[in-house]
Amino acid sequence: MSDAVGTAGFVAVDLGATSGRVMLGVVLGAAGPSSGPAAPGPSVELVECGRFPNGPRTDEHGALRWDVDGLWRGILDGLRAAGDLARERGVEIRGIGVDAWAVDHAFLDDAGDLVADPFCYRDARTDGVADDVYRHVPFADHYAINGLQHLQFTTEFQLVAGVSTGVGAGVGGEEWARARHLLLVPDLIAYRLTGRRVAEVTNASTTGLLDARSRTWSGELLDRLGTEYPGLADLRDRLPELVEPGTVVGHLLPEVRAATGLGEVPVLAVASHDTASAVAATPLGAAGAYVSSGTWSLVGLELPAPVLTEASRAANFTNELGLDGTVRYLRNVMGLWVLDECVRAWAQDDGAPVDLPGLLAAAEVEPGGRCLVDVDGDEFLAPGDMPRRVSDAVARLGVDLPATRPALVRVVLDSLAAASARAVSNASALAGVVVDTVHVVGGGSRNELLCRLTAEATGLPVVAGPVEATALGNVLVQARAVGVLSGDLTALRDVVRASVTLRRYEPGLGRS
Repeated sequence: MSDAVGTAGFVAVDLGATSGRVMLGVVLGAAGPSSGPAAPGPSVELVECGRFPNGPRTDEHGALRWDVDGLWRGILDGLRAAGDLARERGVEIRGIGVDAWAVDHAFLDDAGDLVADPFCYRDARTDGVADDVYRHVPFADHYAINGLQHLQFTTEFQLVAGVSTGVGAGVGGEEWARARHLLLVPDLIAYRLTGRRVAEVTNASTTGLLDARSRTWSGELLDRLGTEYPGLADLRDRLPELVEPGTVVGHLLPEVRAATGLGEVPVLAVASHDTASAVAATPLGAAGAYVSSGTWSLVGLELPAPVLTEASRAANFTNELGLDGTVRYLRNVMGLWVLDECVRAWAQDDGAPVDLPGLLAAAEVEPGGRCLVDVDGDEFLAPGDMPRRVSDAVARLGVDLPATRPALVRVVLDSLAAASARAVSNASALAGVVVDTVHVVGGGSRNELLCRLTAEATGLPVVAGPVEATALGNVLVQARAVGVLSGDLTALRDVVRASVTLRRYEPGLGRS
């Protein structure tokens, strides 16, 4: 990290479904009074200041929920560490941004206090709810407005599960009765930091309640939901103001400053859906597709407008909002969750950590293409005995079961690569874009075998990196918002290229 006094730093709070991190992003080489014509372009260096586990826990009623207080403690510890490091290095912290996963949300009461820990999207209470909603408001009517693929756990369906007397059994209805405000997870953390309630649009676009064209709450969908489910009649009154990435939400509250040692630092809305931040930091060209590879794989294209055709709906592609008025046209594909759950199960069986690099090396020499399972099947959604579920899926295909752990891992990775290839091909056809490169970002970009298999499955070059795309995108939006960086998405992606080493995998050739 640079020791230059006055260097600008930005803190990215990046919350994932399995862990949270706090990263300090230091902008180096930004234009300033001493910059000359030969000065190098800006770059960003990321330093991890805190990491803490995250995951749903089972409450006394058997429901899966997130531990907000646990997240909050980890965030405060990370902010404190970021402040200490910044002071040590002569870095001025100019902003804080929060990104997290989508759809899950919290309720606040009249006093602004948390009603209960948020449900996890993997909780079973939404089973069958979407079908009930579609009987009243057909999927086609939804898609024409929100442009979202069908997912059984979308925020809209979680809310219906809380008020319905039919499917979903009104699970969480007592909490809804006490709720006066609804906040998505990153907006909840921003509220705790600043005291201001907002909804950032990239994450709000995953709720099912937003108009994909106007980037505003959909009055039509809210009215129809309120008519069919009277418990949601006043839903719009509980939804917060929408803001775009780069908006100053507020400044750190006195109690947060006291707990972290930070000053009156602004908290900025970033592209708060973690995938939106990751795509912002993906060094896309005009004909590039992306795979944001983590717990989920989000596979698709960046477009200037949504694709709301019947063919797109039938293919179950989603139109989520991105930075600078863009649309993330993509499909959710089951990602490294399947592999991670296999490894977790084996570690429990062994009573010791699994050597994942060794397992991947052994999987690489296994013969590929023996079978492909549908990794998007509902049976892979919940936590549990994943090796058995994969083996059961193989058995249903009528082929020989993988006899070893490396053989099973190879089946999983072959299947993930094939699923990504199908999504890239379908996105290309539906959007009328000829794709020439696939960019893999996030944790999966470190998995060389998966990247190579993706190049083979797509028949296209794969460019891997950045690994920390989400945190980097978070920092870039902040830095531009306060004037440390400037320019459009192309300019921000030039900063990405200057900040990381990218790896390229050619189909048939491996890594280059």
